[in-house]
Amino acid sequence: MTSANPFKWRHFEGAIILLCVRWYLRYSLSYRDLEEMMQARGVAVDHSTICRWVLRYAPELDRRCRPHLKPTTDSWRVDETYVKVKGEWKYLYRAVDSAGNTLDFLLSVRRDAKAAERFFRKALMASHTTPPRVITVDKNAAYLCAVETLKQAEQLPQCTTLRQVKYLNNVVEQDHRFIKRRVKPGLGFASFHTAWRTLRGYEIMHMLRKGQVRGVARGDVVAQSQFIAQLFGIAA
Repeated sequence: MTSANPFKWRHFEGAIILLCVRWYLRYSLSYRDLEEMMQARGVAVDHSTICRWVLRYAPELDRRCRPHLKPTTDSWRVDETYVKVKGEWKYLYRAVDSAGNTLDFLLSVRRDAKAAERFFRKALMASHTTPPRVITVDKNAAYLCAVETLKQAEQLPQCTTLRQVKYLNNVVEQDHRFIKRRVKPGLGFASFHTAWRTLRGYEIMHMLRKGQVRGVARGDVVAQSQFIAQLFGIAA
């Protein structure tokens, strides 16, 4: 896949591929649902092919959208939710700001201080995030260890306050629902690699839906579609 022509050597037009990827990441559809929907439009494509498209282009969509994200606030709300991978529960760390805008996310095998630290490092490195003034978490002691480690390494401001108040995290707990609704039709993931690539697509589409991209208003489905088409250099 090249930046100039990301759909080179594909047997289907880029517009068709992008439509299937966008619909799968945005709505609660299975790959077989999409196969039937495309057949109704005169396009014969197997559900396994659509799966390969999603795994290839979901991370690319995430990468291309990142530079266009609006800055977030310095009040972080951090929590983790569960995702089933190969029959076992894994941990999806997620954070939003006080306005509900997504800061970042990370899928982890474990739920411990090292995983929390990796997540905080990733969020701090994101181009659209602001160093936190306050971080609100639940009673998980791993967050305290991770914050102290990052402060000692001077990667987190010393003035950052860690606030362990569960009810203040309702905003991020409610935000988990979008991801849960996307995961449910697929009945879990077959591998960690598959889960991470797909989740990147779910999350960036969620950011786009919430209006976190410059020039694309919340709820403007037409503008969202046009923006994604422009990112990949095809007509909307």
